[in-house]
Amino acid sequence: ARRAEVRTELLRRGHLLIRGLPLTDAASFAALRDVLVDERAAYQEKATPRSDYGFGVYSSTDLPAVQPIRLHNENSYTLDFPGLLLFGCVEAPEEGGATTVADVREVLRALPDDLVTRFRTTGWLLTRNYYREAGLPWTTSFATDSRDEVEAYCASRLTGCAWTGRNGLRTVQRRSAVVTHPVTGEEVWFNHAAFWSRWSLEEEVRDVLETTFGADGMPFDTAYGDGAALSEQEIRVINAAYDAATRRERWQPGDLLLVDNILSAHGRDAFRGQREILVAMGEPVPLSACAPTVEPAAAASH
Repeated sequence: ARRAEVRTELLRRGHLLIRGLPLTDAASFAALRDVLVDERAAYQEKATPRSDYGFGVYSSTDLPAVQPIRLHNENSYTLDFPGLLLFGCVEAPEEGGATTVADVREVLRALPDDLVTRFRTTGWLLTRNYYREAGLPWTTSFATDSRDEVEAYCASRLTGCAWTGRNGLRTVQRRSAVVTHPVTGEEVWFNHAAFWSRWSLEEEVRDVLETTFGADGMPFDTAYGDGAALSEQEIRVINAAYDAATRRERWQPGDLLLVDNILSAHGRDAFRGQREILVAMGEPVPLSACAPTVEPAAAASH
């Protein structure tokens, strides 16, 4: 009965923090997950370094403590994604390190109508260039060193792919930027368009990447779904909408944060001290169940 109550409240709020649970390691976290989740969700097309603890439990991210992580919906660029994320606190940092959350119903309402209309009409485009020197290599992201397997995966997932240079890979995929929650029927802003835009990078980082890999060779970049460039000002407006909707609560050991991955984006503040936050993913949802406003495709639409 309590589980039904929790899930109902989660649909209303988009995220829910439960305190004081017996959560001390990956095994106890996995046991809590199994009480709350009917079906585990896979972590696909990996984009951040994580430690795998087994049991379908990972570190939330292994990115450096000084690096904040912008708000995003997990796997918004895949054809199915986790409907539910669970974050568990084993060790809280001395300072900072909150897992930030933002209601993406609120983000959508805050964005200018003309911007939303253009995204609704064209979708968004993600281009990834995989290198050994920056980001994750394709062998890690796709969990294989077989080019044939990568090509077959991309073909089945409506993702364009081409081999480049020194064992590099370039992928392109068009996805819907606005989707509808399959249970609540509410429209939400659901994409990585700002998260992976070159304009969300610090200027020095952007300059180094453009110098190293070329303007068209960024490890990640985004555009409108028809291939038209996103301006620095447009990305600034989107990031401001996320910032205005952001909520944060300081972690305490034994905390469990539940996030409806379609209703809420999540991120991470920079921190100081040891931080051990575990993550698990469940209740996979196909994009096709979310009324995408554009059909997914392997390239830009013209």
